[in-house]
Amino acid sequence: MLVGIMEFQTHTLPNGLKVLLAPIEGAETVTVMVMSGTGSRYENEQENGMAHFLEHMLFKGTKNRKTAKIISEAIDGVGGQLNAFTTKDHTAYYAKTDKRHFDIAFDVIADIFLNPTLPNHEIIRERGTVVEEINLYEDMPIRSVMMESDILLFGQNHPLGRNILGPKKNIQSFTRKQFLDYFARNYVAQNSAICIAGAFSPTNALRKAKTTFAAMREGTAPSAAAYEHTQTEPRVHLKYKNTDQTHFVLALPAYPLNHKDEAAADVLAAVLGGGMSGRLFLQVRERRGLAYYVRADQEQYSDIGALDIRAGVSNTALKEALVVTLAELQKLKRTRISDEELNKAKEYVKGTTALSLDTTDAKAQFIGHSVLVRGTTSGLREYNSAVNAVTAADVQHVAKELFKTERLNLTVIGPHKDSKPLLEALKFPSK
Repeated sequence: MLVGIMEFQTHTLPNGLKVLLAPIEGAETVTVMVMSGTGSRYENEQENGMAHFLEHMLFKGTKNRKTAKIISEAIDGVGGQLNAFTTKDHTAYYAKTDKRHFDIAFDVIADIFLNPTLPNHEIIRERGTVVEEINLYEDMPIRSVMMESDILLFGQNHPLGRNILGPKKNIQSFTRKQFLDYFARNYVAQNSAICIAGAFSPTNALRKAKTTFAAMREGTAPSAAAYEHTQTEPRVHLKYKNTDQTHFVLALPAYPLNHKDEAAADVLAAVLGGGMSGRLFLQVRERRGLAYYVRADQEQYSDIGALDIRAGVSNTALKEALVVTLAELQKLKRTRISDEELNKAKEYVKGTTALSLDTTDAKAQFIGHSVLVRGTTSGLREYNSAVNAVTAADVQHVAKELFKTERLNLTVIGPHKDSKPLLEALKFPSK
């Protein structure tokens, strides 16, 4: 989804670090986040999993706070939240507290980002934790099917197609030197931002940022391997698992970040999977009872995107659900949607975007992503304007451009071994 967020202040320190400030009148909380524009996409095959593992390690001790316990107690002691996340193109660390404890949140996050010690004994111990996290997601087909879908869509030879968590063999082999090298290469001022949202003084925050991060390590922002999609025929990937429900993802390569048709693609996704009145929900779940969940989402990167249609269906209803789904996509190619459905989809997109940004941590995340990954300072007003400008003809144009047989990628997790009947059904009519 195109990231539109409230207006925010952007400052750049002499070393290149961005300081993004989004004060919110009436807020009771504040989130301090430090984000780096790097993630699993910036790893080679031998490093796969390091960005995520390193995220764990930054909480294991700093020069000023020697242990993980001391770090966590600083935020727990004021009833706050301390967390982090790793994606394919950015990684972030944040503390969210009552507005009275801004200084504590800022100091802890700055400390773990600037001064981690990465103790070797903690690396050895944390290997087990990361492996169990991998096992956790493997046991959750609703999550792991998305990872498998990326392998099929992007290919395992490209970083976009690899699991963010990495393979277990990598996790067991990483050394402290590798972490230090990765950290020094990727966590540089020119590739990072301090993102603060909520109740705080912008003047005080900027002063603290200038003082605390003045000597942050500098370096050239890392570059990611370019991606070019070259698929020429539909593809099916089955992962056998003895489950009571089949999970599938129908993925199509779509538009990258900042593409001119991005807002129209968001509206198209809403028409298909927008809540309980989207076309797929009505056709697959309500009218046929084939699924409990069915949805359509977009994932976007600098040079490629993906439109993912996913559902959890009865093991015996997979092919029927696929045929029904493809029929709905075909309808969007053939017939323009009504003004009523268009307006409903637009309001759904704008409304869910606003709801997704309803907390200070969400706001901090998205202003960081906007600047570091998307490369824009546009606000929610600009995004809503782009959505409002979408026409029924735009939606049909996107459907015709994206919904082609040779672009279809079906990933399935469940008790299935024969891909032939699925591959036979994986096509759009020629007319």
